Amino acid sequence: MSEEKQSLEERAHNRTQRPKSDAFRSFIGEDWGARPAGPQRAAAADYLPARHYKLGSHFIGERLVFPAGDLQVRSNDTDYRFRAHSAFAHLTGLGGEDEPGAVLVLEPRAAENCTDEATHDATLYFHPRASRSSEEFYADSRHGEFWVGARLSAEEMSTLTGLRVAHIDSLRDALAKDLGEISIRVMPRSDVSIESLVEQLRQENGLLSDATEMNEQLAETASELRLIKDEFEISEIQKAIDVTHSGFDNIVASFPRARTHWRGERVVEGAFFAKAREEGNGLGYDTIAAAANHANTLHWIKNDGPLVDGTLMLIDAGAEVDSLYTADITRTLPVSGKFSPTQRKVYEAVLEACNYALEVASQPGVRFRDVHTAAMSVIARHLEEWGILPVSAEESLKPENQHHRRWMPHGTSHHLGLDVHDCAQAKRELYQDAVLEEGMVFTIEPGLYFREDDLKVPEEFRGIGVRIEDDVVITANGAIRLSERIPRTIEDVEAWMARLTK
Repeated sequence: MSEEKQSLEERAHNRTQRPKSDAFRSFIGEDWGARPAGPQRAAAADYLPARHYKLGSHFIGERLVFPAGDLQVRSNDTDYRFRAHSAFAHLTGLGGEDEPGAVLVLEPRAAENCTDEATHDATLYFHPRASRSSEEFYADSRHGEFWVGARLSAEEMSTLTGLRVAHIDSLRDALAKDLGEISIRVMPRSDVSIESLVEQLRQENGLLSDATEMNEQLAETASELRLIKDEFEISEIQKAIDVTHSGFDNIVASFPRARTHWRGERVVEGAFFAKAREEGNGLGYDTIAAAANHANTLHWIKNDGPLVDGTLMLIDAGAEVDSLYTADITRTLPVSGKFSPTQRKVYEAVLEACNYALEVASQPGVRFRDVHTAAMSVIARHLEEWGILPVSAEESLKPENQHHRRWMPHGTSHHLGLDVHDCAQAKRELYQDAVLEEGMVFTIEPGLYFREDDLKVPEEFRGIGVRIEDDVVITANGAIRLSERIPRTIEDVEAWMARLTK
């Protein structure tokens, strides 16, 4: 007797015994209480029209498609926690783990209907909440209320975002409308299924221009849109920094236990994650908890080593808040609570580089690249004073030499926002070569890294890695450290550790 052939997707439900009787369907839909009040208008909603206009003004008469992205399988039918594409989050104001599979479409206005405030009309396509009498309510593990909680209704989503909304099932027709008469772009590397749909519709309607180049231009412009943060964005970054401060307090308080654990780095990592998840949405990026020589591996995230008394520990961590904005902070702490003389020497050099970079960033007419140049001038001078450079600091700083970069190989700054390395698709002339402007938010993070096996440095320096990183905003009065309250001087760090490790 042959069995009915099942698809692999259908086989995922073989472990369940889902009730299918009409009696059950009728019964489960009965006698539910009133739903709680829906959401109020989100603070971000007031900023969306300006963001849409700034973006849309570059693409008059073109349909622009921004997918949120979709759930990704972690193991079998268990998904990774969802995090929307940053361009979608920026243009909808949706954060947290909201709306996998949703798509924002900016529909072009006719030229005569464009204004100084709007060139496109925004519609958010999503899967609204189904009724309690529907099969989806109890049987759909992707959207069903029994499985994932109550989704927003169309009316509630519109109230929250201030956007016109429509059911995701109508997306295909909306994207296909008038194609050939207007062009269409979709955010690349966001959602394979939506990108494939757009490409299929392009081909069906004879749009033969280079879609890859067009889509990359959209990504570039959406990235550049975030180079200047509005008031809402800056306030959310400050929230993320405040949560990160709490996370670092948790880290310091965890040191007594971490020093006795065979994988003390993971104790530290876990202490930060607990606070980031309790007070925010989670981590903005994987925490670097690098003790002793591990600090000299720039992206050390294995975090499986012990904390050894007498060494330093470099922690690079940032909390992401519910709006998806993140902080990015690095502190280097003495495991035993006190810096040794050599550790102090290295730490003070890096701190001086931080302070000078901030001073330069506050000057009018300074370009983004000048912040790195300022920090490197301090780093090179100290390396010369310690007899480590094979040439003078002046010679090392010349573009054709750069000997000092052996011990400071990364950049000093990057933009910060929805992504920890925000605006990464922006053109060089608008990023590295740009004059600093009010509303820019970026890091200042010089370091010195002396690996254990580096025979070009005196033995006393080997195994020491130091980075100090703060988050900075450009204001009308110059550059300000948003993370000023997180201890950073030697005296403050030692007092911080003494207070929280009693």
